[in-house]
Amino acid sequence: MSISQQQAKEKIIVALDVPSSAEAMQLVDKLSDEVGAFKIGMQLYNAEGPAIVREIEAAGGKVFLDLKFHDIPNTVAEATRVVTNLGVAIMNVHAAGGKKMMAVAAEAAAEQAKAAGVAKPLVTAVTVLTSLSQPEFESEVGIDRPINEQVIHWAKLAQEAGLNGVVASAKEIADIRNACGSDFVIITPGIRPVWAAANDQSRIMTPKQAVELGATYLVIGRPITASPDPVEAARKIVAEIMTADI
Repeated sequence: MSISQQQAKEKIIVALDVPSSAEAMQLVDKLSDEVGAFKIGMQLYNAEGPAIVREIEAAGGKVFLDLKFHDIPNTVAEATRVVTNLGVAIMNVHAAGGKKMMAVAAEAAAEQAKAAGVAKPLVTAVTVLTSLSQPEFESEVGIDRPINEQVIHWAKLAQEAGLNGVVASAKEIADIRNACGSDFVIITPGIRPVWAAANDQSRIMTPKQAVELGATYLVIGRPITASPDPVEAARKIVAEIMTADI
């Protein structure tokens, strides 16, 4: 089955890994008609705070707030309430925080969305960072098992906790789909078109490959944002996604 242009656009989340609202909004203004959402990570959020979320939303953009909450359950629950009030479309926590922590995040998002009269964000769990290789995972993180097995363990735990999905490398998409089903959201960073550099990502894949395996959303940063023509770069990626056979 082929993918329409609009469906392809909706799959792309542009990572706004820039230090200021001025740079972020330049990209939002250029790309809002070309992609589905924008990811705000720690760099931009710590520079600009909640105001940048509101600014992007006011411009019509959807926001994935990528702050990777990882703390005791009560702290994560209260932080989730604050984020839900901002009206973000997607947020995340660290799966390594455990099932209880993930469960209270899911509950807090649902409760606060109802109380505030806003749409409930997708609450997702970060599994294993795409910058980590297998040797680093074992020798530095200290988990002596294949990354793939750990990702599946955390994905199933996130689903049991009531989360909507996970953030995981494209290398694990097929196994997550098998373990968690077709409705489970899989957000895939480390996406690099064939014409883009890998940079500091270790476990990467092309947009077409990731979509064919079952990725729900693709997080793409530098191949678009560092391009001399971000709009043309986004359109090339949309065209590549449309060739996927799903």
